[in-house]
Amino acid sequence: MQKTDLPYYVTNFFTVYLPGQKNLSKNTIASYAVTFKLFFTFCKDKKDIQPEKLKLTMINESLITAFLDWLESDRNCSITTRNQRLVSLHSFFRFVLVKEPAYMDTFVKILSIPYKKTTKTVVPYLSEEQMKVLLAQPDGKKWSGFRDKVILSVLYDSGARVQELVDIRIKDVRTEAPAIITLHGKGNKVRQVPIMSSTAELLKNYLEKYKPVTGIAKGDQPLFINQKKQSLSRWGVTYVINKYVEKAKENTDFKVDFNVTPHVFRHSKAVHMVRAGINLIYIRDFLGHVDCCTTEIYARIDTETKRNAIEKACKDIFPEEKTTDWTADENLMSFLETLV
Repeated sequence: MQKTDLPYYVTNFFTVYLPGQKNLSKNTIASYAVTFKLFFTFCKDKKDIQPEKLKLTMINESLITAFLDWLESDRNCSITTRNQRLVSLHSFFRFVLVKEPAYMDTFVKILSIPYKKTTKTVVPYLSEEQMKVLLAQPDGKKWSGFRDKVILSVLYDSGARVQELVDIRIKDVRTEAPAIITLHGKGNKVRQVPIMSSTAELLKNYLEKYKPVTGIAKGDQPLFINQKKQSLSRWGVTYVINKYVEKAKENTDFKVDFNVTPHVFRHSKAVHMVRAGINLIYIRDFLGHVDCCTTEIYARIDTETKRNAIEKACKDIFPEEKTTDWTADENLMSFLETLV
């Protein structure tokens, strides 16, 4: 195998470039890997090309475009998913282009494949009252219920991504004032977020009852564990949320028409911070965003704050007269009946 073969660059892309030079998280790298698995499957099933025989010279704009169309037509992937797969491929061919400038003409055409426009979805979030109802669902009298209450409270109060939540270690928690949690975000970026005194008290009680696994320093043990004494997974967090969302729906104050995912907790915290009048720069740092452009989405979706601001700033010029009850007009009613 020559070094210019595709397997050589794919291997280096995943083992050196992405984790080393780009410093991407393991979840992002895993997503990129899925893209290549699908691409190899497409080449094998639709083009009759075995992955081990695929070479750089065989890849061109038409092959990549056919692969993207296959994702939509055969696998019923959304446009968003299609665009995500294209991001992975663009990243790879930029990487190879630096190493192999002789392929510039072909790779530039691949890099010119546009992303499809998608309809911007409304960011779902729970109101303060809805979140209060949801957080009240776990039964704190039982250890499992108490643990779930702490999970939901920390997820909301810290604004953590679900992966950041499951990665929390005991040493990352400080319950004394000022109470903070250290989160390890995307690209191994670390940030400290303040938590409310009520959440700190829950964590303090939780840690007092926490039974560490032998053989591992207590500080290095995961904050949240499952029944097998292993770190709680992202799917485990989703299971906990779904369980209490179903219970919360029995409350008339909890009416939602969207799926409550772990990220909805993060969205909700951000919107509630905007409503509290907190500066977007502080919210940006709290959420771990690179710049305020990402954070501004929460200011745009907060219709309640907009409504209050408009009511304060705009003069009400609508007349105060009461609406006349036209049904009392017998002549009008008689006329309408002739039309039936």
